[in-house]
Order: sequence, then C-alpha cells, then structure tokens
Amino acid sequence: MITMIEERVLRWIERAVHPEAKIKSIERLMGGVSTPIHRVIIDVRGEEHRLVLRQYTDEEWLESEPDLAKHEAESLRKASGAADIDAPNVVAYDETGSECGLPTLLMTHLDGRVVLEPEDVRAWTDRMARTLTRLHVGASTEGFPWTYGAYSDAAKFDASGWTSVPDRWKRAIEILLGPKPAFVPRFIHRDYHPTNLLWVDGEVSGVVDWVNGCIGPAGIDVGHCRVNLAQLHGVEAADAFLESYRRYAGDNFDYNPYWDLATLVDYAFGEPEVYQGWIDLGFAKLRNELVMERLDAYLESVLARENEI
Repeated sequence: MITMIEERVLRWIERAVHPEAKIKSIERLMGGVSTPIHRVIIDVRGEEHRLVLRQYTDEEWLESEPDLAKHEAESLRKASGAADIDAPNVVAYDETGSECGLPTLLMTHLDGRVVLEPEDVRAWTDRMARTLTRLHVGASTEGFPWTYGAYSDAAKFDASGWTSVPDRWKRAIEILLGPKPAFVPRFIHRDYHPTNLLWVDGEVSGVVDWVNGCIGPAGIDVGHCRVNLAQLHGVEAADAFLESYRRYAGDNFDYNPYWDLATLVDYAFGEPEVYQGWIDLGFAKLRNELVMERLDAYLESVLARENEI
C-alpha cells in the first residue's frame, strides 16, 4: 500500500537509498501530532529496508523555524554520539523543500512500540530515566548551534479559569519570574516523554522525534517527562522517574524544581486537555477533568520540593 505521497517525494526517497531502490509500501504511523510520519519499505535487489519519512507541514512552525529538517537531522547525528542511545540514523533530508515540496527528513526505522500502559510502572519509569541519563552524560555539546529557550511567557500565565489551587499557581509563577538557576549545559532532547520512546521486551529500544534537540538544562528533559507521567499515571509515577534519574545521574545532575515548573506551565497555559497523541495510540483512560486534577496535584508536589534547594 502506498498512501497519498507526491510522486516526486517517492522518487527522491528511492534516489536517496540506492540507484536500484524500489518502494514497496508506505504506511502512515500513528502518534505524530505535529507532522505526518510514514513507514517506508524499500526493496534493493531483493533486500528489504525499513525507513521513516517525516515531512514538516506546519506553516506557522516553519515560519518561525524554517530549518526544521536540518535541525532534526543534526540532532540525530548528535544523539548517535551518546553511549547506549538508539536513535534513527539520517538517510537524507531536503532542508528547504526544493526537491520534495516541503522540508523532509528520511531516516532509518527502529524496532519497537510505544508503551503507555506498562505492567510495572516503576520498572517502566526506571528504564526511561536510565536512557535519559545516558543521553545527557554521553552526548557532546560541542558545535551544536541550537540552544534552549522557554516555550511560554510565565508573566502572561493565568490558570484561574480551571484550577482548584490558584494561589499555588501564583507561587509557581513567582518562582519562574525570579532568578533562573545556573546549570551545566547538556545536549537535551527537549521533548522527552513516553510517546517518543520505543520498547522491545521491557527495554527502551529507541528514542525518536529529535526536532527540538538543543543545548540546555538537563532539568528541562526531566521535567518534561515528569509532567507527562503525572498526567498519564499520577504524581507517584513522576516521582519514581525523578528518583531513578537522580540515582543514575549522581553528581552529573543537580535537581532544581524551577525546571519542573518551567515545563509544567507549558501544559497549563491554556485549559488542560488530554493529549491527542495518547488518544491516537489507544490510551483512552483519561478525561480532561482528571488531567486538570493531576496537574494541580503535581504542582503541589513540585512546590513541596522547594526546601531541597
């Protein structure tokens, strides 16, 4: 089966792989919310190759970041230098869309599946934390031009329309509008959460979706994963992840709740709702009201950690 992909894109894929490459099938993958992602099966002289095609279609995103294809390709190359991190390899990319009509990235396919309902939540969060530690400790920061920046302006934040603890959110904003803590620059994924991890036999088999990779604080990756875990399975899962990450990172990580709060406000800037990517992957246990309750509870748990710094 070949879905509706332009003919010129199909020919570009074949040229990028091998002069004798022929596309056997293309299938849309679920879970990609910001951009369409397809699995491509290629035949080269009777040998089958599996690849992944990503095309950047969001006009607003491209207007603010026209180098998305190049950015993700360079992030993948940087990630490949980290010990024990399995990320796709770059096959080719069309930075401007001059050949494919849209900025496009072709990369290798990783085995595994997304797991959102593990049998053992603590083991699941532990493996996620171990993988993230390996990225932060193992990847070089040298020569990578993309750097961390906040997604949201905390000064404009207002949760009063939905939260049951408005005063606690005001306290969070006071912290975020105060001094930003010092940090050791790391190469970070910037969108590290369960939907971007693949699993085989209870182990992380790959980390995907590297378009936001940058140099920044490790706490942003930790906080981003924690707020996702808090929504999916509650504060206990988020805390288990942090506990494991701190154990694996040791002296390479200095926890500060500031970064948890910085990622939390991104999810609460508007009225919180269930992430569409979870729904697409079959995780149907959540409702918007429960997400709000869990974000309030997670906020309380992060603020309780202020005494740790």
